Amino acid sequence: MTFEELIEKARSVHGFRQLSPEATAGSVSAALETAQGHVYIGVCIDTACSLGFCAEHAAAAAMVTAGEHRVVRMVAVGANGAVLPPCGRCRELIRLLHPGNLETEVMVAPGAVVKLAELLPFDWRS
Repeated sequence: MTFEELIEKARSVHGFRQLSPEATAGSVSAALETAQGHVYIGVCIDTACSLGFCAEHAAAAAMVTAGEHRVVRMVAVGANGAVLPPCGRCRELIRLLHPGNLETEVMVAPGAVVKLAELLPFDWRS
């Protein structure tokens, strides 16, 4: 799968939703491609008291629920469907799910793809 196809998958679920007076969803969406070739997508949930989570976390949870944990490519999109880099919490979560995820290709900006290891240069476990 190409990054363009992953971006389209992420954009397919993107869109602001007011869930309640205290919660919104969908301002960021993400798509993860696994080593088995499956794609998992998710949206962020933002709450007034910081109990929400990122789109990458939602996609990763769907992936783990389906029995997978090795990510080969990932992308997130924000406002107007623009590509944006994952936050540090998302980088660390994906890294911890499988040792091989350090090799995950991450699109951080249009046309800019780096390995997850490059986004986490100093491993806290060393």
